[in-house]
Amino acid sequence: MRIGLAVPQYGAFATPEAIDEVARAAESLGFDSLWAADRILAPLEPSDPYPGGDGTMPEQYRTFLDPLTVLTLAAAVTTRVRLGTSTLNALWHSPVLLTRTLTSLDVLSHGRLDVGLGLGWLRDEYRAAGVQWEGRGARLEEWLDVAETIWTRETVRHDGERWTIPPSVVEPKPVQSPRPPILLGGFSHATLERIGRRADGWLAVGLPLPALTAMWSTIGLAADAVGRDASALRMVVRVNPRLTEGEAPAELVPNVGTLAQVADYLLGTAGAGADEVLIDLQQTTNTTDELLTTAEALIKRLRA
Repeated sequence: MRIGLAVPQYGAFATPEAIDEVARAAESLGFDSLWAADRILAPLEPSDPYPGGDGTMPEQYRTFLDPLTVLTLAAAVTTRVRLGTSTLNALWHSPVLLTRTLTSLDVLSHGRLDVGLGLGWLRDEYRAAGVQWEGRGARLEEWLDVAETIWTRETVRHDGERWTIPPSVVEPKPVQSPRPPILLGGFSHATLERIGRRADGWLAVGLPLPALTAMWSTIGLAADAVGRDASALRMVVRVNPRLTEGEAPAELVPNVGTLAQVADYLLGTAGAGADEVLIDLQQTTNTTDELLTTAEALIKRLRA
């Protein structure tokens, strides 16, 4: 199983020094990937509850660095780890402009980029970005059409409902061929079907293992329905644990629990179909030393 770590990005960890130190150390410790998330604001009176815990957005999210800027710095101080977004809210950006940035990161990292995309959950952010909340699924479908065209066609042209590109040359192309892997996050039936139909994998979160298994089966059936090889798809499971000294009730794991409980959950995701796990320690540690000590203990247990 591949093991990823969330790169410092928010709260007390939103500093260039933390990104540099943790990225270098994570590669040395044997982590396979570094991941960055996407938040643009923390509303004082949110339009929607946070999808976790008691519905309150973590206090650390008040300070949040741009994910692709963070990954660019991480790319500059590493050579091996892959660099992923979990998840990038694609619809806040023009596909032409965002694919340019993503391509640049793939080129500058020598082909280490995983493009994880999602639709988000907070209507306030869509309003702030000037993007319509309704019709997100259809908008993402066309967004993916544009990105695919830019990344894989010598002559780029798109005539769609939302975006128009005249016949053009768009260079450079990504290092990875035909394009960087695209992973999609989400849990609705439409999202799971979309993953099976056109993505390279699923960005999941720490749900009960039976739920992960059932959703992964839905993705596989959607892939089979369009003649795709379901076994080639990836499942990456993200957890943002709050680590405790004493054992937590089983129903709270992996969101709350001891290091051993969280590690055992992550190992168990392999049986549900996961081939990579992603651990975000920024909500349970306060310093880079504490974060790296915890990360080292986790990876040792997972590799044992």
